[in-house]
Amino acid sequence: MAGPRPLDARLGQPIEPELSPGYPTHWESDSVLADGRPVHIRPVRPDDADEIIRFHSGLSEESIYLRFFSALRRLPDALLQRFTHVDYDSRVVLLALLGDTVIAMASYDRAPAKPEAEVAFAVADAHHGRGLATLLLEHLAEIARSRGIESFTADTLPHNRSMLQVFRNAGYRLETAPDHGTVHIRFPIAPTAESRGKLEAREHLAEAASVARLLAPKTIAVVGAGPGRGKIGHEILRNLIAGGFQGAIYPVHPRAKTVLDLPAYRRVTEIPRAVDLAVIAIPAPRVRGVVEDCADKQVPGIVVISAGFAESGEAGADAERELVRFSRANGMRMVGPNCMGIANTASAVRMNATFAPTAPAPGRVGFFSQSGALGIAILERSAATGAFGISTFVSAGNKADVSGNDLLQYWEEDPDTDVVLLYLEAVGNPRKFARLARRISRRKPIVALKGGISEAGRRGASSHTAALASPDAAIDALCAQAGIIRVHSMQDLFDVAELFSTQPLPAGRRVAIVGNSGGPGILAADACERSGLLVPELPKATQERLRDLLLPGAGVRNPVDMLAEATPEHYEASIRMLLAEPGIDSLLVVYTPPRVSQPEQVAAAIARSTHGARAKPIVASFLTTQPVPFSLRADSGSPARVPCFAFPEQAAHALARAATYAEWRARPEGREADLPGVDADAARRCVDRALAASPQGLWLPAEDAHALLACYGIGVIPTVHVGSAEEAAAVAQRLDRRVVLKAANPTLVHKSNVGGVVLDLVSPEEVRAAFFAMKEHLGDRMGGALVQPMVMGGIETIVGVTQDPSFGPLILFGIGGVAVELLHDRAFRILPLTDRDAEELVRGLRTSPLLFGYRGTPPANIRALEDFLLRVARLAEQVPELAELDLNPVIVSAEGISAVDVKLRLEHHTPRPELAVRRLR
Repeated sequence: MAGPRPLDARLGQPIEPELSPGYPTHWESDSVLADGRPVHIRPVRPDDADEIIRFHSGLSEESIYLRFFSALRRLPDALLQRFTHVDYDSRVVLLALLGDTVIAMASYDRAPAKPEAEVAFAVADAHHGRGLATLLLEHLAEIARSRGIESFTADTLPHNRSMLQVFRNAGYRLETAPDHGTVHIRFPIAPTAESRGKLEAREHLAEAASVARLLAPKTIAVVGAGPGRGKIGHEILRNLIAGGFQGAIYPVHPRAKTVLDLPAYRRVTEIPRAVDLAVIAIPAPRVRGVVEDCADKQVPGIVVISAGFAESGEAGADAERELVRFSRANGMRMVGPNCMGIANTASAVRMNATFAPTAPAPGRVGFFSQSGALGIAILERSAATGAFGISTFVSAGNKADVSGNDLLQYWEEDPDTDVVLLYLEAVGNPRKFARLARRISRRKPIVALKGGISEAGRRGASSHTAALASPDAAIDALCAQAGIIRVHSMQDLFDVAELFSTQPLPAGRRVAIVGNSGGPGILAADACERSGLLVPELPKATQERLRDLLLPGAGVRNPVDMLAEATPEHYEASIRMLLAEPGIDSLLVVYTPPRVSQPEQVAAAIARSTHGARAKPIVASFLTTQPVPFSLRADSGSPARVPCFAFPEQAAHALARAATYAEWRARPEGREADLPGVDADAARRCVDRALAASPQGLWLPAEDAHALLACYGIGVIPTVHVGSAEEAAAVAQRLDRRVVLKAANPTLVHKSNVGGVVLDLVSPEEVRAAFFAMKEHLGDRMGGALVQPMVMGGIETIVGVTQDPSFGPLILFGIGGVAVELLHDRAFRILPLTDRDAEELVRGLRTSPLLFGYRGTPPANIRALEDFLLRVARLAEQVPELAELDLNPVIVSAEGISAVDVKLRLEHHTPRPELAVRRLR
């Protein structure tokens, strides 16, 4: 295993190699292999010659023959020169490294006068079967596409089945032909649905495996576990022992001989067995040395409890980055630093590698927290109240390596986890998070509490769209599209997690309420309806049966008021009857303590009545000062677990969240629509031409903006740019209809507010006068004028695009035109936008009924509006240089849709390689 890079004696920082001109640093990345261990991928450098010689000399004769079709035991100087001196364009060589050791190579050579390249691969024999060639192929293909290469070719021997399988497994459409004792392969490298699907499947398996290594170790070393109570390392060791960890535990301490009756070792390297996980709780300056020992010991996973890294300042951030680089380069995943540990309550593991004072209660909720203090609070409260139990827990701390995305990959298939709970302060790779969440929410609910929301980012907004995009807009959009249940408080998080971990999803929004007091029942009904639930009157036959069952004077319409004298038997019989009612989807039980019954007796009756009746969710609210009755706690052992809330409003809110999630999950998955008439090549020419003339970025003039939109079939009202009053009058006379005159300056945001829009001009004389008046008022800010025909009727909407710094393009839709900021009725979505997303955008606003024929007005052309939104989204997806787009107003009527005013800004764009290849953030 390679050690650390040499250090600069003055700065204590790794000495970076000299890079050749044009070296593409952004191609460097870390990825996870099929066995869950990371690997570093980077382009070759001239100083790699010696390492490549060592790599080649370590290959078996068979591997050399399969790569070179000859017994090439020594690399000729010319071939070595060809490998190490490349132009990163027509010839590219990528290396996969473990430490500083090359374990695989891949290359492409561009064919002369063709948009294709020949590829070749070599993998060290000891690393066969880990997915290295497939991973390198992904990276080579992405680089080649960015260089205008459309196809790869390869020649391989017929019996080289592993290489043939690499190409087949990549998901590309292969063309094969025999060629003088070899097989000639050719395939286009443009991403397809199949290739993307297979890439995501490989990513899922690899990243889930990397987390499984952390959460199910057989041996754990606790570094910093001294003999004295109160120290973090000691408390972690004590928790591991007390929790009954099913593997071997090794304290590591420089002086202690034994700790808590376990033999102690001075260094990780002295432990006699292989170590699966090292938990490190020592001062930050000593962490790097311990991690180097872990690399020498080939430990696959580390948890760094120690603080003093990125949270402490720039020097700590530098140390943290180097720690991540070194760990990944040496095949280790890292949780932390500055975290409180990890836990797995599975009976085969029973690992509590945290310093929390309370052990997590076993259960079926997976919990990821960026806050250690909040993590401790939730573990303690869930155990104390019996609200829910934990399957696995990860405190991310600074989240330098292992992130929420990794845990989502693991929990997707984990049979012990039914509900995913996230506390996030930042989303490291938001686009990947969005992709994973969309997929996983189809199987398991994801409940997320997001902290760290700030308003500062919107202060410099230059358009309606950007001004309306609060820093929270992307998170809201993600949650809406991905089915994430977003909560805004710890109490809400507890309530929703308890419900989802114990109850089935409701089939609809109809709730029956039963209790022993009228007032709380009424409050529960009010809370249900405020939360979007329905409290329907029960059928007459059901009401009659309830009257026969209950005491005289009981209310039976819904809510059901059994009166204060109701017994536990009344509760049990009523609950059974209401659960059997086909017009009811869920049940809310309210208990107010009278003298005639005790809370525990009623709780036992509720538990009995729901035993075996798992088709509908049931929640309870006990208005008592006592703890939750034992019969309803998660740790009661009862298979008929019922969540119990302090107040009926909490229960109603949690039920509403479940109903909304159930509706989302029941809807068909959306698809990316086929959009005829899109000319992406023409759009690319428009963008390249504009940015070549204005490298600093620009607001496109109206005619150029209209031309770019036309490439995607986005209709704009016919517009003529004029430079004088006479030209404007001539255009108006030619149109022979009412017209609008607007200032042409594309940087003006609120044109109507500054006198830059004059409506309903009838004659050329009025147009001429309006031009002069606008020119006098705005001066040079006017920038000429635009003349458009006046659009009569229809609904004014706004459609736009703004760039979120983390999530990328956001699509905006709202109703209101110039009043959109006043009405504040708008919604955002992230990309990609599916047909289902477009439908929900159109139907999800408070004012959406205006589009569907409100008060006798003709309904708008909804299909045209949805198509319009999908085309704008496709433009934003395929033109990453689109920094802002404001189409306001967009007039929607029964006849169709047209944008009236356009503001479009372009900026140079830095590619995001993580969108097309597997890489750790």
